[in-house]
Amino acid sequence: MEGKEALTPLEVANILKISKNTVYELAKRGEINSYRVGNKLRIDVNDVEDYKNRAKKGSNFTDSNTLSLESGKVKKNNGFVICGQDIILDILSRYLQSQGIQALRSYEGSYNGLYALYNDNVHIATSHLWDGETGQYNIPYVKRMLPGVPAIIIHLTKRMQGFYVLKGNPKKIYGWQDLKRLDISVVNREKGSGTRVLLDEYLKKMGINPYSLSGYERECTSHLGVASTVSRGEADFGLGDEKAGYQIKGVDFIPLQLENYDLVIKKEDIDKPNFKAVIQVLLSKEFKQEIEGIGGYNLDNLGEVVADTGFKVKDY
Repeated sequence: MEGKEALTPLEVANILKISKNTVYELAKRGEINSYRVGNKLRIDVNDVEDYKNRAKKGSNFTDSNTLSLESGKVKKNNGFVICGQDIILDILSRYLQSQGIQALRSYEGSYNGLYALYNDNVHIATSHLWDGETGQYNIPYVKRMLPGVPAIIIHLTKRMQGFYVLKGNPKKIYGWQDLKRLDISVVNREKGSGTRVLLDEYLKKMGINPYSLSGYERECTSHLGVASTVSRGEADFGLGDEKAGYQIKGVDFIPLQLENYDLVIKKEDIDKPNFKAVIQVLLSKEFKQEIEGIGGYNLDNLGEVVADTGFKVKDY
């Protein structure tokens, strides 16, 4: 298995935002490639990426609580739909389920999530979109992508974004200025993800043609996939969050920018029971302690309303 990173079923479940039992079912039916080491099931990162790419091209994930927004198939009457890719949202959904709310998950990036919210395909979107002109996260995008729709932005967490590089950093890659170099290659995130937008905004600010960056068109659909690609020596660096960098052997993490990861809710919905339940969960001691136990999240302002795009916007 040289050159491949083996994952446990639980790690795969966390990546795909599905239950561990569903991972075993997918492996049993041959929908995702797997193998055994002794009596332990293992799945390579490449095979997880292959499954995700196939799923994004047409079929929904098998887990009954996970939906795809492909071709507008998800509608709000399917249940209470929360859109986003972070595991923190799976935990939020579980808390809502325990209160009798049919919480469904859609695995989409920030840009597509806001678009789905505008089109009434989801109830809640999440975003970590950085605007290079203002230096703000999320607020400029929410204003532009939900025109005429007042929205409430609620803070979830801060996460550190940076470069994954090979252990020891043999190419001496240290910051955004290295994007100008012609001797290094990148592995990218998919269009619409907050991480891809962050890279593109810096390329624009620096006057760099994205396609001059070797590997720019090669995409992975998760931080873990990007870090794994770098660890195998298939790219010199990639952009992602700190937590994934510590999960993959053979990479170092170069911190660059602390990002805001937020919930976005239409203001007209904020006083409805399901949305009140979301806020109550976010403000609960139990939820915060569970997220803190995972590590990699700054929860200082968890649950705080940071913007009301219909009125005043708060700096944060």
